[in-house]
Amino acid sequence: MGRKKITSDAAVLAATARVINAVGPARLTLAAVAKESGISPATLLQRFGSKRGLLLALAETSAGGVQEYFDRVRRRHRSPLKALLAAVGEFASLAETPQALANNLAFLQIDLTDPDFHRHALTNIEAAIAAYRSLLDQAVAARELLPCDTPRLARAISSLAGGSLVNWAILRRGSARRFVRRDLEMLLAPLRR
Repeated sequence: MGRKKITSDAAVLAATARVINAVGPARLTLAAVAKESGISPATLLQRFGSKRGLLLALAETSAGGVQEYFDRVRRRHRSPLKALLAAVGEFASLAETPQALANNLAFLQIDLTDPDFHRHALTNIEAAIAAYRSLLDQAVAARELLPCDTPRLARAISSLAGGSLVNWAILRRGSARRFVRRDLEMLLAPLRR
């Protein structure tokens, strides 16, 4: 009978994300992730095979968790429009500092240049856009928004969220969450009932 895992893969991947926030993917080491997660580097190698394997597992888990994230946000809000605003605001909180955002953008460089990572990034963005559209459709049905082209608006919201977060990191005015949410409120203002 095998030994029971003391630290779950999910906990290891959460620790990996924290290390990326702190130092970026290029400077991430298995030793740093092992220390952050409370397991040995050898255990990391057994589970993930390499640093690349660990980063791919993180990318795959992130892509697979998008719908769960939106479902969790939706359950907390009766209003689909409030859920949409909350989801975009929480997205912004993933990079609490300009340095953390820079480190996550370094991971995006890998997503854009490596086909294995790009596959997961594509799954992630498509799922996010679909979830935005679903919330927009619900907001239209609930008469919170005027009828509109929700597929195009969902893509615009996805673009706004990322672009606004970069603007916040440069301007450094207030919290990222509030900055991005205010930009989204401005985009949606002409469509609100």
